[in-house]
Amino acid sequence: MEKSHKEKPMDEMPVMNESEGIVLFYPNIPKTAIAEVTKVLQSRWIGQGPRVAQFELEFSERFAGKGSSLAVGSGTDALHLAYILAGLKEGDEVITPVFTCTATTIPFLYMGVKFRFADVDPETLNISVQHVRELISDKTKAIVIVPYGGLPCDMDELQAIAKEYNIPIIEDAAHALGATYKGKKVGEISDFTMFSFQAIKHITTGDGGMLIIQDKNLVPKAERIRWFGIDRSNKQKGNWENDIWEVGYKYQMTDIGAAMGLAALHEFDETLAHRQKLFQAYRKGLKGISGIKLIGAELTDRTHAAWLCTCLVENRVDFMKKLREHKIESSQVHFRNDRYTILGGRRNDLPNMDAIEENYIVLPLHSHVTEENVNYICEVIRKGW
Repeated sequence: MEKSHKEKPMDEMPVMNESEGIVLFYPNIPKTAIAEVTKVLQSRWIGQGPRVAQFELEFSERFAGKGSSLAVGSGTDALHLAYILAGLKEGDEVITPVFTCTATTIPFLYMGVKFRFADVDPETLNISVQHVRELISDKTKAIVIVPYGGLPCDMDELQAIAKEYNIPIIEDAAHALGATYKGKKVGEISDFTMFSFQAIKHITTGDGGMLIIQDKNLVPKAERIRWFGIDRSNKQKGNWENDIWEVGYKYQMTDIGAAMGLAALHEFDETLAHRQKLFQAYRKGLKGISGIKLIGAELTDRTHAAWLCTCLVENRVDFMKKLREHKIESSQVHFRNDRYTILGGRRNDLPNMDAIEENYIVLPLHSHVTEENVNYICEVIRKGW
């Protein structure tokens, strides 16, 4: 697909260095992580060992409700495992958001699973419940959802649909660590929930992920297929009661990554509070400005994890240029998945996505951004573009 003229200025805007201004993303590495990683490097275990187990335990206590957590090498690994554990197989059909990271969709190509793209809700940029209802059929074997930017989806409505068709909800919550919906944590609501620990997420392990599984009967299988299909506990007994009867993968987390994750988990309250404070500063600072709308600002039945600050703006190219002139980085970050040839190319049944495609933009929000930075960004925007 050819790029439109409106996209070219984005190609002319290289990634900024922190010394140049207010950058869009920055890794959140607690100072304590350095000491914790050093301890691991000086220990017997640097691969999957006791730190991974401890990270899983503490993460479950915090986010999983009655479920269990499985630490893996990436969020994409976690999604692939979730799709397998949900029983998806070649030829099955799922409904998945068109607006998400390609990591949500690409594992279906590994598996030969057919996917139908659902449109966005223009008020949240999450999956449209209305379009899910239009797409669902007796062929549908799962609904995949993404709380975009950290804003939870319309869970009551989606769960009602899933219950009606007796199918699981698989939640790609890569953006949504710390979010809640009607008092429940993202992580304890859906049948399967994935969190990402990629470099610029709330918690980073360099790269990594966590899969929360609500059905504890699936945990032994999850642990096996995370490690080649091998039952590690039996293998470590030193006998041959260790057959492999299912295809597995090398999807484990290392103790090095888990040490980083534990350090960040212990500071998570402060990290989340800072990001949410920045989001509220944007909410206040952008209010009343013509030509811009902050996504997720007015909902009161859910709490935003504030991974992204996304707005709909008029004249996006001019908006981006104005920010760059004032040393402020911005970007779209994610693109509609049907832009990619490998995922089947452009669909013609996604009118909401079509309507916002040229208007959404992400503003800086991370641990190195201050309230003063946000106020400055809002002042620049208020002057027009």
